[in-house]
Amino acid sequence: MSVKPTVWKKGDTIGIVAPAGPIKREELERGIKIVESLGVRVKLGKHVFDKNGYLAGTDAERAADLNGMFKDDEVKGIICARGGYGSGRIVELLDYEVIKQKPKVLLGYSDITYLHTAIRQRTGLITFHGPMVASDMGESDFAKLSYDLLQQFFLPQDVVYTTAISPLEVIIHGKAAGPLVGGNLSLLTSTLGTPDEIDTKGKLLLLEDIGEQPYRIDSMLNQLKQAGKLEQVEGILIGDFTGCEAEDPETSLSFDQVLVDYFTDLNVPILKGFRIGHCNPNVTVPLGSDATMDTETKTLRVKAGVIT
Repeated sequence: MSVKPTVWKKGDTIGIVAPAGPIKREELERGIKIVESLGVRVKLGKHVFDKNGYLAGTDAERAADLNGMFKDDEVKGIICARGGYGSGRIVELLDYEVIKQKPKVLLGYSDITYLHTAIRQRTGLITFHGPMVASDMGESDFAKLSYDLLQQFFLPQDVVYTTAISPLEVIIHGKAAGPLVGGNLSLLTSTLGTPDEIDTKGKLLLLEDIGEQPYRIDSMLNQLKQAGKLEQVEGILIGDFTGCEAEDPETSLSFDQVLVDYFTDLNVPILKGFRIGHCNPNVTVPLGSDATMDTETKTLRVKAGVIT
């Protein structure tokens, strides 16, 4: 059973944590101004500026920051500073009982996909796939649409994605319904064989990634296929795949050819072209919330992820 977090109110305190890679202070500071412009206050995790190689502090420190934000009654929501790498290293250190008892909005994407998957499957909490404070809001060209869609945290409202946002290409026609799950393809693949292996049965599966050559996309989709994850879905949504075209097209399949190889025999509706992922705008969607897709109208509707 899914659990919806409570809406934010003006004046609420929102926590910022770095559960994966280290951040640049100037980017975070720019992003904080965006968050504060929503009418909320910001509380930083104790270790948000820590650096430990390619990690933002030790595993224990990063987990402590996230656990602390869920435990803190003053904090009404949590936004991740950036992705990178490291979320999968802290899933066994999280206090899932506290997360169940104190459900809150958790926003992030990319490496945060591992946290979305683990938290949803262990607690039922609906979490949010969308822009982060340093890596997205900290950019000078943070899109108005990305900003406007953050209003869904203040008022329960369905997310309706149509071709008014971006062109959408039909790969397989049809209609489908089910909870929306997924996120970054690389991270979803990395959950296979772990206690947090992605559950796709009866779900609409969202996929996005960045900077992966077609043979790498091929390898990851093959792994999902061999694990039985593709045959179980009700529908597939292809998000942004920036930088995933072949460096040498003459010696490679194209990105689109790889999709055709893995998806055309699934007999489930598939839409491609969603501005969800490593892109600007980056549309926020609630993961775990019930959704419907229709290729005839080229529409995705995801039910509101918060309650009053």
